[in-house]
Amino acid sequence: MSANGVDLCVDSFGDPDDPAILLIMGSSGSMDWWEDEFCERLAAGRRFVVRYDHRDTGRSVSYEPGVPGYAGEDLIDDVVGVLDAVGISRAHLVGMSMGGAIAQVVALNQPDRVASLTLVSSSPAGPGEDLPGMSEETIAAFSCEPPDWSDRSEVLSYMVHLARVSASSGAPFDEAGFRERAGRVFDRTTNIESSFTNHNRLDGGEPWRDRLGGLDLPTLIIHGTDDPILPHEHGVALANEIPGAELLTLEQTGHELPRRTWDLVVPAVLEITYG
Repeated sequence: MSANGVDLCVDSFGDPDDPAILLIMGSSGSMDWWEDEFCERLAAGRRFVVRYDHRDTGRSVSYEPGVPGYAGEDLIDDVVGVLDAVGISRAHLVGMSMGGAIAQVVALNQPDRVASLTLVSSSPAGPGEDLPGMSEETIAAFSCEPPDWSDRSEVLSYMVHLARVSASSGAPFDEAGFRERAGRVFDRTTNIESSFTNHNRLDGGEPWRDRLGGLDLPTLIIHGTDDPILPHEHGVALANEIPGAELLTLEQTGHELPRRTWDLVVPAVLEITYG
């Protein structure tokens, strides 16, 4: 559908008359990373669940690799564009990683459109003097050679590697399940190279951390103890700086939302999105 002046692919679960949840995935992430069963479990709790493909992911508008025809602010504006296109005046935002950053800025800039915030594996503004960044080991693991983007098998192995680096080393990694989802992502994506390249070229925009104390809405922070990209301290900072925010800490969990956490996560999201 047309949203914010471009074509974005949007999907939904449940009854439009129920409270709306908009799921916002992280950098380079299409809607496929919000798994169908996760969405269905939220919808079974009487929520209208909407997910969408960011620009350059899935079936949404795609640009040449390395030349995104948009800025980070456009990804923020796309949230309201999707809400307008679906006919939702106010939604509960659930954002993961970069999606959590987007959700924070939308809530700060257009609070009338946001009923609550759920921030998964996110940060108040990235590493600072008081917030740790990635370890040298993690940086080195991410610094691998990119695949031949036309080779499906090679791209899937690359995606599995990145996911394994992002996951907790203290819990089993479901490689078979991840590879299957990665295959769906590859098959749905207009240009997989653009998907993995263009979001990294975007400016992060103006810092917003000093504005978080002005938020006045129910907020849930979900963060893994073993997050190698945005360590747990980032989630603690969000919980401390957003008034009244609750922190759900996921043990033996990295920069991920694995199925084994859903029995904790789904009820928590349903509770924060009540009404």
